[in-house]
Amino acid sequence: MENKAILTFLGSGTSSGIPMIACDCPVCRSEDPRDKRLRASVLVEYGGLTILVDAGPDFRSQMLRADIRHLDAILLTHNHKDHTGGLDDIRAFNLAERHPVNIFCEEYVEQTLRREYGYAFAEPKYPGAPEWRVHVIDPARPFTVHSNANEEILSWERGFGYHHLPPQSAPDTSVEVIPVHGWHHREKKLSVLGYRFGNIAYLTDIKMLDSEAELEKLRGVEYVTLGCVKIPDHHAHPSLQECLDFFEKVGAKESYITHLSHQLPCHEEFAAMLPPHVHPAYDGLTIG
Repeated sequence: MENKAILTFLGSGTSSGIPMIACDCPVCRSEDPRDKRLRASVLVEYGGLTILVDAGPDFRSQMLRADIRHLDAILLTHNHKDHTGGLDDIRAFNLAERHPVNIFCEEYVEQTLRREYGYAFAEPKYPGAPEWRVHVIDPARPFTVHSNANEEILSWERGFGYHHLPPQSAPDTSVEVIPVHGWHHREKKLSVLGYRFGNIAYLTDIKMLDSEAELEKLRGVEYVTLGCVKIPDHHAHPSLQECLDFFEKVGAKESYITHLSHQLPCHEEFAAMLPPHVHPAYDGLTIG
């Protein structure tokens, strides 16, 4: 199987985005387009599949801005709203592609989705509610993502909603994804998953990895990302030095910092502070 992936940052900002509402700081007022940051999300093209990681409140804007017309699956890192708040807009893909969307996440994240999007799980379903299939991930094991071409067909009837028709036979394309387990707090209060796609690993909102075994999952990657919201220590995100130490341990050819807040310098100034192989991500940047 082809080991190369291509990753595009659809959003590189923290939960408030940049510019932040009602803020007049130099970062929020910056005219550099690289300082205009939607909430963190990436699109990964891997082994013939198109995979989204996280679907926050800017999901619709990101899909339109990047002209994304097809998704095979959505992988969720954790249950915070800045990573799940746009999932209702899956409805557009249901209508356009006539298939449910496969969502991969931990069990506790599925439980959150059932509370916050109860209408999408209810039976009978409200006409037009998002159609998805949730697959629970075991953080200790790789999992397989398939093309959605073989999913059941959705046929819309006005006033009724979707009829679910048998899938059509189509060539099955699949890839293996490796989850990387970490914690969104120094006291291990919230589980978070990063993901390895062949030669690229995407991690965000991970303060610390669960164990050295998780670090071993990253051996040999060419590109790696990690989130950072400010230079000093933070209870839920790595400090800048913790990011740099992590990148040194991984040893990737190029490393990228995402999930940036306005507490960090503007893009150009921040980039100048970093080692040559470490870069601030920005919306629209493609690596791989």
